[in-house]
Amino acid sequence: QVRLVESGGGLVQTGGSLTLSCTASGRTFRSYVMGWFRQAPGKEREFVASISSGGVSAYYADSVKGRFTISRDNAKNSVYLQMNSLKPEDTAIYYCAADVVQFIGARYWGQGTQVTVSS
Repeated sequence: QVRLVESGGGLVQTGGSLTLSCTASGRTFRSYVMGWFRQAPGKEREFVASISSGGVSAYYADSVKGRFTISRDNAKNSVYLQMNSLKPEDTAIYYCAADVVQFIGARYWGQGTQVTVSS
């Protein structure tokens, strides 16, 4: 069992930046592909970014490519999402995920953190 706790969400103006953090419990963190998903009001949850267990490979949704950066620190059981040049359409609840599968789901989920971008 893995417990994920996100932090770092909030309200930011268009063009601003935020960094989300996710800390995981358990000793198997370093073996998991980690990721971030988001869900906007009235929409389905969508993939944002993922990172391989060793942190070598990262993948991004086209909508965030070039603006968001995912990273991880296995010594701290943590994964991060640096979000720059934020847009109103980035407004959503952002979920940390562990053991991400094929960019569409994961075995473990955090409770989510709200990100709101004002225009």
